[in-house]
Amino acid sequence: MGWTGSFIWQGVPVARPSIVPIALTLDDRTGYTLWAPPWEEDGEEWQAFLGTTEDDPESGSHSSVHLFPTPAALAAYCRTSTDHDLADHPVWPVVVELGAADLTPDEDHRFDLDGVYDIAAENPDRWAVEELAATIDIVGRLAECLDTSDDDEEDEDNNDDDGDEFEAVAELVSKPEIGSLGLGVEAFVGRSGEDAWIGVGGLLDDLWEDVVEELNEHLDWTGAGSVTLEDYPPASAGGDELDSDELDEADLEDDPLSEEAEGAAGGATASAEAVPGVRTIARGSRLTADPAAVAAAGEFWESVGILPVEVVVPDGAGVTLRCYVEDVARFLGRNGEIYLFDTPAALAAFCAGTEDHDLTEIASWPEVAVTDVPPLPADQDRYDLTELSEVLAEVADGAAGLMDHRAFAQPIEGARDFAEYAGLTRVEALLDPTSPLGRAAARGEREPDATLEAQDAAALRPLWDEVVTQISGALVFRD
Repeated sequence: MGWTGSFIWQGVPVARPSIVPIALTLDDRTGYTLWAPPWEEDGEEWQAFLGTTEDDPESGSHSSVHLFPTPAALAAYCRTSTDHDLADHPVWPVVVELGAADLTPDEDHRFDLDGVYDIAAENPDRWAVEELAATIDIVGRLAECLDTSDDDEEDEDNNDDDGDEFEAVAELVSKPEIGSLGLGVEAFVGRSGEDAWIGVGGLLDDLWEDVVEELNEHLDWTGAGSVTLEDYPPASAGGDELDSDELDEADLEDDPLSEEAEGAAGGATASAEAVPGVRTIARGSRLTADPAAVAAAGEFWESVGILPVEVVVPDGAGVTLRCYVEDVARFLGRNGEIYLFDTPAALAAFCAGTEDHDLTEIASWPEVAVTDVPPLPADQDRYDLTELSEVLAEVADGAAGLMDHRAFAQPIEGARDFAEYAGLTRVEALLDPTSPLGRAAARGEREPDATLEAQDAAALRPLWDEVVTQISGALVFRD
């Protein structure tokens, strides 16, 4: 399974080997598998899924992706099997040590193929656009990895006239309306945007059934013969991904920042250290939430003009609230201190209280104080300040090609807001457009694919570390 492209880190193409757990829902079944986003090896870039390719002299090659009914079943397979396309991946030695908790996909890597029509029927807000874009993107990636028609054409004895195995997928992703999904919600604003959104729905009406039929031919719901279809509960019935035994291992439902989950992540890092050039399995946000729940919650928070925000610093991760007053950032806090809470539930409990803070005077605050809608941050409102530090360190140490300049955009955007509210003049100076960090972010806008060189990373790393230290001092973790 090969594909030429770039690994996605916070929406930015880089080239670090990683493996990510994902979930696919189709025909009222949810299957769990692994995706290796594009990585570079020996000067070539590759992408793969957990699966196998079988060669038949008569029918030609056929590739499949193995799916499992639970993360536990996926973990068991990974521990015992090496007969698959990820066995030679650089990070595979890490994966075999992971349990169900670590192989449970985060909200950004759950793709509901059954729900595409419902999403297209909604108004084109940013959650609908992003979810639809992500779903079609993963289908396109699956098709590129699974398509063996080019290999079959090289066989002179193969007279297969079927052509491309994924004609409907290729037709769908080639349409400009579908390409507009990658531009975000702005592409669907105004009269022309409404027409474009209607066009997206029309294309899905025409092609989506053919798309999923083509894909389903390559989805192995038996987990390489280790499970049966009867092992899959109906996806429409809901329920937890982990059964009661697995919840003893990782209590993800009640506390996504549990000590056990953090311990499992630490174990993954320790295992990764034995593999040269590989840090850890890719992990997403510190919070776990269903994408549908985030989208539903987002409607309320957008309506009140106050948005949940997640920030990750060396001291820990937490959630808070942010709004803008005359384009100036204002956070849940007091006297320049930003209040952080371990979980959305803890944040909601504080909002329902009577303590005074700088959002109390916002006109919509009374609605926030009484709502039961959980404060779940959207992807664009999550700022992992530590990961940028770690990657800068790796590039400075010689990991050339690990990131490009677009990686600066989101962390610097968040850092500027934190500094503005907290009055951190030193941070504002470090992030000024004329400063080295500011110029790096600006270059990401002009030359998004420009690779960060080791010497530049070495110069930027101490500056960014100072930014993170200053911002950390303005964060107050609340009970």
